[in-house]
Amino acid sequence: AATVRLLTDRLRAWQVATVLLVLVEGTAGLWLSVETNAPPGATIAVIGGGAFALAAVARALRGRRLVALAAAALLGGALVAGCGSSSGSAGGKLDVVATTTQLGDFVRAVGGDRVAVHQILQPNTDPHDYEPRPSDVQSVANAKLVFASGDGLDHWIGKVISQAGGQAKLVDVGGSVPVKVAGETSGPAASRYDPHWWHDPVNAKAAVARIRGALAKADPSHAAQFARNAAAYAARLDALDGGIRACLAGVPPAQRKLVTNHDAFNYFAKHYGIAVIGAVIPSQTTQAQPSAGDVAQLTDQIRREHVRAIFPESSLSPKVVDAIARDTGASANNTLYGDTLGPKGSAGATYLRMEQANADAMVRGFTGGARRCTIPGIG
Repeated sequence: AATVRLLTDRLRAWQVATVLLVLVEGTAGLWLSVETNAPPGATIAVIGGGAFALAAVARALRGRRLVALAAAALLGGALVAGCGSSSGSAGGKLDVVATTTQLGDFVRAVGGDRVAVHQILQPNTDPHDYEPRPSDVQSVANAKLVFASGDGLDHWIGKVISQAGGQAKLVDVGGSVPVKVAGETSGPAASRYDPHWWHDPVNAKAAVARIRGALAKADPSHAAQFARNAAAYAARLDALDGGIRACLAGVPPAQRKLVTNHDAFNYFAKHYGIAVIGAVIPSQTTQAQPSAGDVAQLTDQIRREHVRAIFPESSLSPKVVDAIARDTGASANNTLYGDTLGPKGSAGATYLRMEQANADAMVRGFTGGARRCTIPGIG
């Protein structure tokens, strides 16, 4: 409406042209979203902004034909452009979708070379405010299974499945893990349980077992292979758990005081006997925002508790953490992986490496760099 208002003063023309422009921008935006695999909302917004800019230029130049030609070009391009055709699984593999980086890693470990995994979230992508891409919808349409983390973390996957219109079965992995930590009763993170369940290795083992069962049911001819892979991975999870326990045993309990970017490590802390002092974002979701009072209160608590280190997270800005560290004298140079794995080649590229990296960062932070945590055979 604002764009058309730049070009006409007549009410009826304004109304009709606004509806037509919405159709043009929406159609063009959806087409471009598919072609570029960008979020539809953001793509339409960019096209709308461009149309407004063109209208402003046309008004300044008194050349309304420019806008008409641009709109016609957008509409014509949207109508004639074809969306990419869907493809089936390669080499007879089972097509599955995993919403998070952790689930993607688990599914690949259990499925091995018999499963083709489309992982929706990529490393260092915040799951709390993710907007699905067209490729996600297309992959779900082709998939037989969709593995979701649950507890509201990937709440958007239900809409993706609905839009895909395929026959994919949703497997809520987080819904069946045995260890549960209370969630938040209100706000953007409202959920019965804390959604960061994978930070407890007991839950990770349960998730692997759930994935094995779902894959075996979907592809019974390879059930034995899935069972072998799952058993081997469970053994590595046991080794990881034992190694982290051994590392933290060397840190006095009074020094195990954790302050992070947001409240994402309750499962890890509960399992390994770590006291969670607080978080810069006092919520289990990054969509919440800390107030000045929240930051001041956390700063005072860090001083009272003699906290030695504050831990930024790899997927979040460290600016507030750095500022609090300067005010309190605590260190802030040990980064944790909270909501997501790290990129390929990083210390947190896999679930096993991520949790070892987190343990190492915590041990170094708790002890002022006097100790490290290295677990042989974890990769």
